[in-house]
Amino acid sequence: MNTTQRRRPRLRDLGIAIGTMAPGPLNAITDVPGVRVGHTTVIEGDSVRTGVTAIHPHEGSAFHHHVPAAIDVLNGAGEITGRALVDEYGVLGSPILITNTLSVGEVHRGCVDWLVRQDPSIGPRHWVAPVVAETYDGYLNDCAGQHVTRQHVHAALDGATDGPVAEGCVGGGTGMILFGLKGGIGTSSRMVSVGGSAHGLGVLVQGNCGALADLRVDGVPVGRMLTGVCSARERREQSDGERDGSIIVVIATDAPLSDRQLGRLCRRGMLGLGRVGSTAHHGSGDLLLAFSNAPENRVALESDDLLQRHTQLRDTAINDLFQATVEATEEAVLNAMVAADSMTGRDGHTVQALPHDQLVEIMRGRS
Repeated sequence: MNTTQRRRPRLRDLGIAIGTMAPGPLNAITDVPGVRVGHTTVIEGDSVRTGVTAIHPHEGSAFHHHVPAAIDVLNGAGEITGRALVDEYGVLGSPILITNTLSVGEVHRGCVDWLVRQDPSIGPRHWVAPVVAETYDGYLNDCAGQHVTRQHVHAALDGATDGPVAEGCVGGGTGMILFGLKGGIGTSSRMVSVGGSAHGLGVLVQGNCGALADLRVDGVPVGRMLTGVCSARERREQSDGERDGSIIVVIATDAPLSDRQLGRLCRRGMLGLGRVGSTAHHGSGDLLLAFSNAPENRVALESDDLLQRHTQLRDTAINDLFQATVEATEEAVLNAMVAADSMTGRDGHTVQALPHDQLVEIMRGRS
């Protein structure tokens, strides 16, 4: 088990920039003030390639101070727990955890354990519905072995920080495959000015979807132009019937938005997935969650004030946030691929990393 990863190149390190808007200083979801991310990576022997990723929505306790949130689904062949509560109340009241498909139950239990440790009133006086999302890593990982433990969850939650975010083969993304190549965790951000106020918008993805031929980088059909990266046999083995893979997209902002407006951001995240080549295959779970951690709109778990006051931008003022979501989602997916290493796992299966030299050559030829 480890919770860190050596620094890998990112898309912009290769001289490739997505969109027209400026990224934040870290070009990560942690450019949104207060957001913290932690990973626990679980690599054991020849067959365990998995982990868990944790996101805290703000600098305090999401349980004690809920934030406006929304969840939307592009294709529903996947799971995100706690969705009914987010849909009903329009708020998020727990950290967000992302792992592999068959570890959702243990990660959910681990999050409950961690929250109870933080606040013993859970159970006697309060209840909680953790948000846990998943993608399938069974090609490289002994998924059925359920190797993610509650201790791994605690480590990811306790180790979450507001600095640079490790990407690629890390945390819940350790065993994931993107567009037939090695995928995993990726992140990106954009800075937006609305009415003279600066706001951050960041995206984190756990990517495990798509076919190689569909991969596009800034509109260029790179997947059809790569050579020597994925044999026909490997493509058949990876697809393996209906297990087409999935992607989880988490969108964070400190702009004051309502849960309805955050649902609109989720749908713009879908546009970002389309720009990188996703077609939301039948067996793919493409799930998106957006939240706003604007301090003035946090909802206290306990308050004597029966009147809740909220601030939100006018709908006519959020076009730049839409564009920021599309651009950051596209770049986060590509960062997941650029940062990933080739990996060999269960049954000797090997998935190649996106070759940086070929990518740079292709993009240079299209400039």
